[in-house]
Amino acid sequence: MRRVVAQGTFDLLHPGHLHYLADAKSYGDRLDVIVARAENVTHKPKPIVPDRQRLEMVNALDPVDDARLGHLEDFFVPIREIDPDVIVLGHDQHHDEETLSGMLAAEGIDCSVVRASARDPDPESEGELLSTGRIIDRICDRRC
Repeated sequence: MRRVVAQGTFDLLHPGHLHYLADAKSYGDRLDVIVARAENVTHKPKPIVPDRQRLEMVNALDPVDDARLGHLEDFFVPIREIDPDVIVLGHDQHHDEETLSGMLAAEGIDCSVVRASARDPDPESEGELLSTGRIIDRICDRRC
């Protein structure tokens, strides 16, 4: 069985998240997802939706076989527990594939790192939102 890991914040779920997870699942037989804890998110604003609620939503998605919250102190703990064959990064995630591959090798974790494709916008959809930031911006534009 080929195990795949995807990871992210998954705040305000949208079709871009679903595309990422479906694309990640295509790399193997089982998809495990690591949902970032709010306190570990440092590269963008903290999530709006609480950790456990984001976890519950990700676990409910069809491509996902299992989801868990990330470790508070050591990024590699859930990776070691899952023992994936491949880690699939989101098309717009800030991680660098080569840097992550080097970090994994230094930790003795043998798996490949690939990047998921971007979802093509639906030409039938007016103003399709494929980013949590864009969803928040639209809410602020329309409600603030």
